[in-house]
Amino acid sequence: MKFYFLKLTIAGIGIGGAIAVGLYTFVYAKGYSYLSNDPKNCANCHIMNEQYDGWQKSSHKDVATCNDCHTPHDIIGKYATKANNGFWHSYYFTTDGFHEPIQMTERSRQITEASCRECHQTMVESITVSHNKEMAEEVSCIRCHRSVGHLH
Repeated sequence: MKFYFLKLTIAGIGIGGAIAVGLYTFVYAKGYSYLSNDPKNCANCHIMNEQYDGWQKSSHKDVATCNDCHTPHDIIGKYATKANNGFWHSYYFTTDGFHEPIQMTERSRQITEASCRECHQTMVESITVSHNKEMAEEVSCIRCHRSVGHLH
């Protein structure tokens, strides 16, 4: 019985320590700022300065924030994506494992592509009507217009 209690105590200390370190890191790194919609918060990390500066010069600056293009438009999808991206951005930045220049994941590409198609639905419909369905699905907004959201 004492051995079982000791194992529980050690596990509790380990879990409590991990939670404490996580909370400290969240506060120290201003993790709460990422819950907002302010694009300045996306540039809290220097690796995003080029993207933020490019967005400042882009045609989308006055009509879209980072979240408009890089997170799903439903509340659960938005915050699930922000939590997932925030964790992995922090992990790779902390472990110095990020690729420079920063690159989008396939999931991020899909979210951004869906955002383009949603905001520019009328234009997309005119393209898909003039082409067959298979070809229209192969068309990628961000492949051809990669400098629209972040002027390169």
